[in-house]
Amino acid sequence: MTNATPIGRYLIDRLVARGVRHVFGVPGDYVLGFFKELEDSPLTVVTTCDEQGAGFAADAYARLTGLGVVVVTYGVGGLKVVNTTAEAFAEKSPVLVISGAPGRAEELKNPMLHHKVDQFDTQRRVFEHLTAASADLNDPDTALHEIDRVLDTIDRRKQPGYLELPRDMLTVRGRRTHTPPVALPPSADPAALQEAVAEAEALLSAARQPVILVGEEVHRFGLVEPVLQLAERCRIPLAVSIMGKSAVPETHPLYMGVYAGALGDPAVQIYVEASDCLLLLGVFLTDVNLGVYTAHLDPRRCVHVTSERVAIAHHTYPGVGLAEFVTALNTTERVCPAPSDLPHPRTVSPFVPVGDRPISVERLFECLDDWIDCDTMIVADVGDALFGSATLTTCRGGQFLSPAYYTSLGFGVPGSIGAQLARPTLRPLVLVGDGAFQMTGMELSTVVRYGLNPIVVVLDNGGYATERPMIDGPFNDILRWRYERLPDVLGQGRGFRVETEAQLADALAEARAHTESFCLISVSLDPTDISPALRRLTAGLRRNVKAPSARG
Repeated sequence: MTNATPIGRYLIDRLVARGVRHVFGVPGDYVLGFFKELEDSPLTVVTTCDEQGAGFAADAYARLTGLGVVVVTYGVGGLKVVNTTAEAFAEKSPVLVISGAPGRAEELKNPMLHHKVDQFDTQRRVFEHLTAASADLNDPDTALHEIDRVLDTIDRRKQPGYLELPRDMLTVRGRRTHTPPVALPPSADPAALQEAVAEAEALLSAARQPVILVGEEVHRFGLVEPVLQLAERCRIPLAVSIMGKSAVPETHPLYMGVYAGALGDPAVQIYVEASDCLLLLGVFLTDVNLGVYTAHLDPRRCVHVTSERVAIAHHTYPGVGLAEFVTALNTTERVCPAPSDLPHPRTVSPFVPVGDRPISVERLFECLDDWIDCDTMIVADVGDALFGSATLTTCRGGQFLSPAYYTSLGFGVPGSIGAQLARPTLRPLVLVGDGAFQMTGMELSTVVRYGLNPIVVVLDNGGYATERPMIDGPFNDILRWRYERLPDVLGQGRGFRVETEAQLADALAEARAHTESFCLISVSLDPTDISPALRRLTAGLRRNVKAPSARG
C-alpha cells in the first residue's frame, strides 16, 4: 500500500480486508463525509435510531464475526456509545469505534465549536480508559500506521479500539509509504509455558474426576475445536459458565450443562465442585458466573487459564495465554479415567398448555425450550430474560448471546440486529424485560427498515423484576405499554398479547410461520413472579443491598 491512498479510504479498505460487511451508526456533521465514503464502499451502512442501539448491534456482530464497527459523530454521538464500549471492553468483544471530529484548522480558529465538552481531546481521553488501543488520525505521517496498530490490538486482545477522524483529514493522503503489517501472534515464554503445562499435566495425571469449565474467551479466540479435541482425547467432561453458554455444542456427549454455583443445575454444581482437577478455560471469575459467590471451588485443584495468564493452585504464569496453553496441553498423552455418573442436560419435555391457566415465568421458559430449534439464535437481555434462558437448550455452538457480566439493560433488540446480519441463516429469538425494552426496543424501526425478522418476547411485569426482591418501591415500576400494538406504529410486523399458556403456544406457532417481518409477543406476568434462578440470585444480592436507615 503506497501513500496514494486517502486516510478514509485506507480505513475502509482495512475493514473490508478483515471481513467486515456491515457498520452501524448514526450520522452527524463531523462524520458525514465518512458516511458518504462508506455508502460508496462494499460495506453496508446500518443506521440505527440511536447511537446506543448502534453500539449494542456492533457488539453482537463482533461476538459472532470477530470485528464489529460503530461510526458516530463527535461529542453527542461518541459519548452516547461510552456505555456500549464499556460493555464490549468488560466482556472482551472486538468493537471498533470510529468517531468523526472537528478538523484541525477548526480547532485553532473556532474553540467554541458545537458538541465540544471541555478540551478537544476530552472524548478521546474518555475512550482511552475503555479501549485496548486508541488513536487520533490527525497526522498524515502516522495515520495509516495508527489504523493498523489499533486494528491489530483489537484482534489480539478481543477488546474495543477507538479511532478519531478529523473531518478535514478524510481525503488527505498518507505522506509516507506504508505497507500493512503481517500480524504475528504473541509468543509466550517457552520455559514458562513448558512449566505451566507440566504442572497441569501432573494434576490431570492424578485426577479421578477432572472437568473442563468452558468460558467466553474460548469462543472469542476461536478455540472451540482445540478445547473439544482436548476433552475428547482425554475423556474430560465439559461444563460452561453462563457467559460461555453455547461456546460448545450442548448436544456433545461430554457436555453436562451450565455451572454457575447455586444458580445452575444442582447436579452439575455437585459434580464440578467435587472435581479434583478443574480446568477453567477462558472463564471470567465474575459474581454472576460464580452464582453470586455461591460457587465453592478449591483453588488448589484449579487450573485457571485466560488470554493473559495461567494460574495453577497458588502459582501464576503471567504472559502464558489461553491459545498457547490449550495447544500445548493438547499434545499430552494423559488419558483420564472414563467419567462416571456424569450429569447430562435434562431432556426437553413437550410443552402441553393447560387451557386458560395464566402464564408464569417458569412455564414461559419451559414452552420456549420446547419451541426453539437449531435455526434459532437466542439473544437474551438482562434480568429474568438472562437467568431464565440459561436453562434453554441450543444445538449448535455460538447460538446464545447476552451481556451476562456487564449486564447493561437494553442489549436485546439492537443486539438481534447485529446477530442476524452476522448470521443470516439464524432467526433471533429476543428475550427482553419490559424495562429493557423501553430503553432500546424502538430499534424495531431499524429491524423493519433493513428487512430483518426477529421474534421478540417481552416479559411484561410492569417494572424491574431483578430489583423488587432486594428492595421494592415505586421506583421499580414502569408504565405498562401495549407492546403488541407497535407493529401498527411501524407499519409492519405482527403483535400478540399473551396471558395464558394456550395463547403463548399459539403465538409462538404463528410467529414461526410469519417470516416476512418481525413478531412481538407481549407476555403478561405477575409483577412478583420470577424464575427460580433469579430467586436464588436475588437472595444473595439482598444481603449486599441495605436501605438507608431512617433519619429523625
